[in-house]
Amino acid sequence: MNWIEVNGTSLRYDVSGAGPSTLVLIHEMGGTLDSWDQVLPALNHSRVVVRHDTRGAGLSEKIKGSVTWHQMADDVAALLDALGLRGKVALGGIAVGAAIAVHFAVRYPERAAALVLHGPAVGVNADRRQATLDRAAAVEAGGMRAVVETSLANSYPLVVRHDAAVFAAFRARWLGNDPASFAAINRMLAAESIAHELGRIACPALLTAGRHDGLRPPSVIEPMAEQVPGGQYLTLNSGHFASVQTPGLVAQAMHSFLHAAGL
Repeated sequence: MNWIEVNGTSLRYDVSGAGPSTLVLIHEMGGTLDSWDQVLPALNHSRVVVRHDTRGAGLSEKIKGSVTWHQMADDVAALLDALGLRGKVALGGIAVGAAIAVHFAVRYPERAAALVLHGPAVGVNADRRQATLDRAAAVEAGGMRAVVETSLANSYPLVVRHDAAVFAAFRARWLGNDPASFAAINRMLAAESIAHELGRIACPALLTAGRHDGLRPPSVIEPMAEQVPGGQYLTLNSGHFASVQTPGLVAQAMHSFLHAAGL
């Protein structure tokens, strides 16, 4: 792993693989670049893959105060620039990571070759805004343990806890999140929805949803795919954290879509 200072923050990142195209993988809120560990071998054998701990996550610099969608997308652009990757890239993301990929594709349309988005969290509905702010306050007051049970009940339900050791490791990693940074990202979601940007995506895009995702189920994601010009949709027999819960399904969906797009 490596660290680099770009766009006013320090990021942990990893580059692996080789090939004519580049894929950027952006993890979920509460995750780290390690969320892609079991997906990576199927994706980096024919392309370069870039992963990073997003601002505030994992071993990247923590957030003090607020954070914006612009900052998150600009972090990706600045990291790619620093790595000398200035051409078009494909992007894959989970939940908030998928939304960051959407914003990157709209903010930097000349740099986005394709998107694969699982359960994109592009904001919260008005009726969920206060609950999101309350969650942020609960984490700040009581740490990640204050919300771990309710959070994972919806995002990592029993039906997708196929491997007890994998779930235990994920839960322990999730508990290691910085509460202030986690709260800041929740407030970013509550402050600004970027759902309107789905209609501005100008590259091929596949949206996927987990059949057992209690947060972003197919009934939410499939209509979002219809808003994307030429967007494709696929239901996976997975949950919210699909790259950890069913890495094989995620890798197959991503590789098949990107291969068909010549990436």
